[in-house]
Amino acid sequence: MTDNYRGSGDADSTQQHPTQGFQGPAYPPPPSYGPAYSATPAPGPAVAPAGPYPHGAHASGRAARRAKAPVALLAAVALAAAVVGGGSAALIGAYTGNGNGVGSGGTAVHGTTVSQSSAGTVAGVAQSVSPAIVEINAASNSGEATGSGVIITSDGEIVTNNHVVAGASSVKVQLSTGKTYTANVVGTDPDKDLALIKLEGASGLKTASLGDSGQVKVGDEVVAIGSPEGLTGTVTSGIISALNRDVTVAKDQDQGQQQGGGNGGGNWPFEFGGRQFNGDTGSSKTTYKALQTDASLNPGNSGGALINMNGQIIGINSAMYAPSSSSSTGGSSAGSVGLGFAIPINTVKADLSSLRSGGAG
Repeated sequence: MTDNYRGSGDADSTQQHPTQGFQGPAYPPPPSYGPAYSATPAPGPAVAPAGPYPHGAHASGRAARRAKAPVALLAAVALAAAVVGGGSAALIGAYTGNGNGVGSGGTAVHGTTVSQSSAGTVAGVAQSVSPAIVEINAASNSGEATGSGVIITSDGEIVTNNHVVAGASSVKVQLSTGKTYTANVVGTDPDKDLALIKLEGASGLKTASLGDSGQVKVGDEVVAIGSPEGLTGTVTSGIISALNRDVTVAKDQDQGQQQGGGNGGGNWPFEFGGRQFNGDTGSSKTTYKALQTDASLNPGNSGGALINMNGQIIGINSAMYAPSSSSSTGGSSAGSVGLGFAIPINTVKADLSSLRSGGAG
C-alpha cells in the first residue's frame, strides 16, 4: 500500500492511512487566532475537579472574564483621576511606603496646595508683622521721648530699648489700631540696652514671632518697622550689612535726651570703631554685639523690629548714624544714611527671664 500526501497548505489534499486504509480529508491549517480556551489546565495546583468540564462551563468563564474587564478599566480610570486630582500626594503615598501604596503608618499622606501669596515680600512682611509693633511715648523729667516696641505675648509684654523708657515717670503705648494703653516698666537691662514693659488690661493681642539671629547672613533682606519721628508704623527695607559690630551706647536716658527733644526723642548717641556719633555717650555706657543694616532708621525707630523675609524678628533696632544737618533752618539731623544697628534677637531671648524678674537695672 502506498501513502500519498498533498501539500500541507492545500485545502483539498487527502491522505491514505497507512494501517486502516481509510482515506479522508486532510487536516485544515491552524486558525489565525488562538483557541478560546485550552483543554489542558495551566501548570499549578488543581482548582477544579478532574474530568470534562460541564456543558457551557467554558462559555460562562469567558463571559465572566468579559464582565470583569470594564470593572478593571473603571478602576484604572478612577486611579488616574485620583492621581490627577490629588497631585503628587498620591505618588508620594505610592512610592514612599512599603510597596503597597501607603506610608509607613499604613495610610497615604495627602498634602495640600499652597496658594500664591505675598509671603517673602516687603508688603507681605509688613502686613503680617505691623500689628505686633507699637509706638511708645515715655515722659520723664527731661521731657518726652518716642520709641517703638515689639509685642511678644498676647497679654501685652513688649520688648524695647532701655534708653526708650529709662527714667520714665509714665509710659503710653499706641497699637497699630490706634488704641492706647498705659504701660508699666517690668525690667530693664542697661548693659544690653533692653527693657520689658507690660500693658495694663490688655488681652488677645497680635504677637511677633521671634527668629534665630544666629542664622542671619550678610546680604539677607530685612524689613524695619517702627515710629520714626512719631510716624507710627513706618516700614523700610534693606539688607544685613555686617554681623557682630561692637556698638557702644549710653546707659543714661539724660545723655540721650540732651541731643534734642520732640517726637524723635533726640538722636541717641553711640560709638563705633573708636568714634562717636550723634553726640557724646558720656561716662556711663555699655557695648554689645549688633547686626548692622542699611534699612533706613531714624529717631523713634529705637526698640522697633528688624525682621527677616519670613516675618520673624531677628533684631531690636537700637542705634543709627544721623549726620548733622547743613541746613540753616536746621533740624537735629539730616536723616538716615544707611548705618543702623540692631540688638540680635538671640540676645533678647536669653535676657527675657531676667527682664521678667526685674532685670539688671
